[in-house]
Amino acid sequence: MVEMTQLPLYQVDAFAAAPFTGNPAAVVPLERWLDDALMQSIALENNLSETAFFVPEGDGFRIRWFTPAAEVDLCGHATLATAWVLFNERGYAGDTVQFQSRSGELRVSRDDDWLTLDFPAQPPVPVARSPELVRGLGRAPSELLAAEDYLAVFEEAGQVADLRPDFTLLARLDRRGVIATAPAEEVDFVTRFFAPGLAVPEDPVTGSAFTQLGPYWAARLGRKRLRARQISARGGEVICEPRGDRVLISGRAVAYLAGTITVPARGG
Repeated sequence: MVEMTQLPLYQVDAFAAAPFTGNPAAVVPLERWLDDALMQSIALENNLSETAFFVPEGDGFRIRWFTPAAEVDLCGHATLATAWVLFNERGYAGDTVQFQSRSGELRVSRDDDWLTLDFPAQPPVPVARSPELVRGLGRAPSELLAAEDYLAVFEEAGQVADLRPDFTLLARLDRRGVIATAPAEEVDFVTRFFAPGLAVPEDPVTGSAFTQLGPYWAARLGRKRLRARQISARGGEVICEPRGDRVLISGRAVAYLAGTITVPARGG
């Protein structure tokens, strides 16, 4: 018989002011790492865009993120959710928590009910227009840039809202995903994010995308503090502030679920 163990699990709606909005993430606190295959299986079972796992390390923690299909280098909303769990459920006393990750050092600070991610900036650079990307989005952007993701810039917010992507085509591209964005009236810009290659056809709110969106829109609009809305079906509001080689990404979070999961007792 396989020996089983129970682990705590939290589900938090990140970049959300109310339940059922923003981007849900699962958070699994650990004392030591599980096997990679087990963490991947947990993420697949959760069937959310990301599940975050963390262990204590030094004065802070080390964090890893898994989509249902693969481990990823950076995830904003699941980091925000993890910080919320530490501050509100795990007794973390400070106002800033530090994580080590595959993308380097990350910090999250709290101010009342707002949480601010301090992430490395990824300024996108112009690239040649990809016919495959245009076919996948169903519309040609006015500008195409790239960093970790493709950044497809459109002239109007309605063009982003009206996109009906072919996820099979987008999954073949050579980047993590595709960010679609445009200027807007009620906020500085709107955005959507597609990552079908990672089993995330459309992400509700993508914190890590703002490491690319922030530098682009700050330079284009000449503003240091930007308010954005990700116009997925769930939707979410984000404030971002590029600061040199870092970007501050702020949002709120609300709890949805706290419980335990039962998994095979094998560690890393």
